[in-house]
Formats: sequence, C-alpha cells, structure tokens
Amino acid sequence: MATRRVSNASLPEIRAQVGRALDEFLDRQRCVLGAIGPDMLPWMDAITGLLAGGKRLRPAFCYWGWRAAGGEDGPQIHAAAAALELLHASALVHDDLMDGSDTRRGQPSVHRRFAAAHAGGRWRGPADAFGAGAAILIGDLLMAWTDELFAASGLPPAALRRGQPVLGAMRAEMICGQYLDLLGQVAGDGTVDSALRVVEFKSARYTVERPLQLGAALAGQTPGGDPAIERACRGYGIPVGVAFQLRDDVLGVFGDPALTGKPAIDDLREGKRTVLVAIARERSGAAGRELLDRLLGDRLLDEAGAAQIRSILVETGALAECELMIDSSVAEGLAALEGAPITGEATRALAELAVIATARSE
Repeated sequence: MATRRVSNASLPEIRAQVGRALDEFLDRQRCVLGAIGPDMLPWMDAITGLLAGGKRLRPAFCYWGWRAAGGEDGPQIHAAAAALELLHASALVHDDLMDGSDTRRGQPSVHRRFAAAHAGGRWRGPADAFGAGAAILIGDLLMAWTDELFAASGLPPAALRRGQPVLGAMRAEMICGQYLDLLGQVAGDGTVDSALRVVEFKSARYTVERPLQLGAALAGQTPGGDPAIERACRGYGIPVGVAFQLRDDVLGVFGDPALTGKPAIDDLREGKRTVLVAIARERSGAAGRELLDRLLGDRLLDEAGAAQIRSILVETGALAECELMIDSSVAEGLAALEGAPITGEATRALAELAVIATARSE
C-alpha cells in the first residue's frame, strides 16, 4: 500500500472512504436480500437511510490507531474501519427500540418505520409489535454484517486475527453498557459514579478506546505488545470517550433538534440517568429531587415540564459542571499523547479528533 500524506484528522476524506466501502458492501447485500424476495428490500432501504448519516468517528479513531501503530493508508483499513459503522447502526436500532424513540438522524426510527408500514398496509395484529420485531431482526443482521465486512476488508488474515478479539470485546462491552443503562433507569442509585460507569462501558470504550486499539492491532500491535502504545490508547481513549458521551448527554437536553436529528425532550421522557442529571439531583434540595424524580421518565412530558428540568440542570450548576468535566477529560486525553511512541502526524490528528468529538452541536 502506498503511503500518502494526510493533514491532521482528515475526517472528510475518511468519511468519504468509509462511505464508499459501505456503499459497495450494501450494494452486494441488496442483491443477496433481493434474491430472497422483494419483501426484504424495505430492510435495505431502512439500513441505507440509517447509514447515510453519522459522524464516522469510530472509523476515524480506528484509522488513526492504525496509523499510530505504523500502518499505511489504503482502502483495506477504510473497509475494516467501516465495519464499525455497521456495529454502531445495530446498536442504534436496538437502542431506539428500547428507548421508544420516534426519530433517528432526522428520520423515523426503524421500529417506527416498520410499524407505519404495518398500519399503512392494514396488516393483521398490532403494528407496534411488528415494528419491534423487524427492528430486532434488522439490528441483529447489522451485527452479523459487521463481521462479514471486517473479514472482507482485504487485510491479511494475520491482521484480522489480531483485530478480532478487540472487535469482540468492543461488541460485548457495548451490549453490557446498554444493559447497565437500561438497569440504571429502573433500579440505579442515581449517583454520579453509577452514571459514569454506564458512560465508560456504553460509550467511552466503544467510541474511542476500542476503535483505537482495533486499528493498532490490525497494524501489528499485539495484546501485551508495546505497553506505551497500550497506555496511550487507554489514557487518551477513556477520557475522550467520556467527554464525547457527556457532550451527547448535554445535547440530548439542550441541543437543537434540527442539528441532532432527535427531539431535545426524548432523553427526559426516557428517564435517562445521565451524569448531568445525577449532578443536578445530588445538588438539589428535596423539592428539586422530587420534581426530577416525578418528571424524568414521564412518557407524556411536555415542553413546559422539560423547561422545568432544564431550569434545575442550569440552576444547580450541573450543566456548568458537565462542561468543566468535558474540558478536563479532553485535557487528560491529550496529556496521554505526550511522549507516546507515535508519529507527530497521528498525535495531531488525535488531538483534532478529540475536539471534533466533544465540541460539537450535533
């Protein structure tokens, strides 16, 4: 593979290359599903629509983990990194179903899309149950396709064998983190520590640390190899991943729906026990805690109720504290890059990605 100069994070180029790999893969899969029958083509339409958007951050971190460990640029690493978008899409489909979300990336969520098809066709049985079943199956298919695209990336078998345990760990941690999030909403203690545990396993490792480790493994970094690279992946990946999720939580309540693609009231209706909420609850008096406990998770919460919650989040200083935590986490991650045995090009790219991931409005 020929080496090319890449300027900083080169995120637009990575997005284009990852998008091309996904398009080629989905074209092949459309033929596979189409051969089963035309009834399967609505699946492809839903999947294609979902994968058309997204920031492609996980593939970008994977790519720069590869470059940091000495890998050269080429279509094979872009295809392997693109597999992470299929895994992420699988998580989004299942997450939206569990949360009862109506939209994703400005479009109807997959379970709502198929429930609407059921209702429009006047089919037998409950539309919501059909939509839920279709979403579960589509999410499962996307997870299976993750391995298929990864294996078909064109990277040498030895590289794929090195990367497979990391990909497996990433998938398992993401699923466990999703369960911890689900459990926290119904039985959690509501503390900042418990909320941060969910953040680490549901998002921080899955978004930054594991993609970095995957890229490094594909490039030749074996588990237990260069401990300095291992330390850099973890020392940078965990805090930057935490900052990414904290920003996501802030946008989930205070973001512009036109940019985020989801109503700013959804996280509140779902009763998300985020770090932002946990800080506010710890700092509130009895009346504030009672109000939060009563309104959070109310599926009929209106904008007036949401405004009350936002007021508490601001007045207790929870919002400001989250912003400080984001800044300090990014600084911690950047400090972990100092002295790491990676090129200056990779260091600059990862520093830029840390900012892109955490100073965003969507």
